[in-house]
Amino acid sequence: MNTLQYKGFIGSVEFSEPDGVFFGKIEGINALVTFEGESVQELKDAFHQAVEDYLILCEEEGLEPHKSYSGALNLRITPDLHSRVATLAKQAGLSINAFICRAIENQVSAVL
Repeated sequence: MNTLQYKGFIGSVEFSEPDGVFFGKIEGINALVTFEGESVQELKDAFHQAVEDYLILCEEEGLEPHKSYSGALNLRITPDLHSRVATLAKQAGLSINAFICRAIENQVSAVL
């Protein structure tokens, strides 16, 4: 999926061929905020304006702009991968949870 970024927000980007427009929504918030444009520049401008308008609304209403997450994550993996993770975690002296958290942190750090 293509995305836009502005002021710490991510906007999805899609294209409607029948309508000839780009459109998207602000991701990671507790509201539905959409934007659209007929060109890439119009889409970017609309996304920026949508973020600005959303931030004003949040300030006026006393809302937290970004979605909050609990920190709990249900993960489904194959039994074979589960077994290999358990073995590696044991060898590292970690719980499976700590092993997976470390792996995720390493991957996220490599991307950012």
